[in-house]
Amino acid sequence: MLHKLLLLVICFCATSFSLLAQGCSDAGFCSINALKPTTSLFQQGEATESTPKNQFKTGMSYGRADNQILAVANYVEYNRQISEKLSTDIKLTSLWQTGNGISTWGVGDLFVNVNYRPIQRLSFTIGTKIPLQNADNQLDNVPLPMDYQASLGTLDLIVGVGYSIQKWQFLVGYQQPLTQNNNRFVAANFSPTSPLSSFQTTNRFNRSGDVLLRIAYPFQVGKKISITPSVLPIYHLANDGFVDGLGQEIRIRNSAGLTLNLNGIIDFQVSPKSSLQLLVAMPVVVRPSRPDGLTRSFLVNLEYSIRF
Repeated sequence: MLHKLLLLVICFCATSFSLLAQGCSDAGFCSINALKPTTSLFQQGEATESTPKNQFKTGMSYGRADNQILAVANYVEYNRQISEKLSTDIKLTSLWQTGNGISTWGVGDLFVNVNYRPIQRLSFTIGTKIPLQNADNQLDNVPLPMDYQASLGTLDLIVGVGYSIQKWQFLVGYQQPLTQNNNRFVAANFSPTSPLSSFQTTNRFNRSGDVLLRIAYPFQVGKKISITPSVLPIYHLANDGFVDGLGQEIRIRNSAGLTLNLNGIIDFQVSPKSSLQLLVAMPVVVRPSRPDGLTRSFLVNLEYSIRF
């Protein structure tokens, strides 16, 4: 009972910090099915003949970003149990951003990954993030910063490992860009009176990789409700870079480092094979510089899933 109370205290502390923190930065891999915690409503054990082989999800998230920008994301996801130990996930995203008199929308990325579970408590994941945009949105033929892009525009490798001890879940992930995007934003191209003049230049942006660790503990609250608090540190492995007007690559100071997020998930079982999920996430430790436009001071996500 004590450990459950401690986890609830963590969620309360997250709410207390939400008005002060900035920087819930995630390149996408912490929200794929394989690297999310398994809730106690639908425990992810070994598949049997009677276990539904398919799952469809759709969701929407709302987040407050840097520079007075609001971000609303949508996604659809399909999960398929191929065999007792092998499964695959496919996820498609889109993103709408608005702020400073600018609004953009676009299809974002396609995530595809394969999961292997040799034993019930251990899983391995390998996959990729395929960009459906080049991060080259423009305003009046002038490139916009990364904060107004629906995708990072990078083709990424994603690998992950999950391990559970009793109800405790430990997930480790690594996401590495294999290509870079086509962003050409230069802050100096905007007048000093424009809010975009204070954004970080990302001309020929060079983004580094990330690693994450998620620690989660799901527990049941009644027959149809499950609560899963989790701690999610994400470490950006190196400073990002851009190319200046002289063609020299400049490293963006303090863009490497740790973002520590606290998450709370509430699942409600609608039927034996469908559920609603509410996720709230917010950071308590952030990187000083976040030029990739992924900053969220808080994030609320609502998801519906059905298994068949």
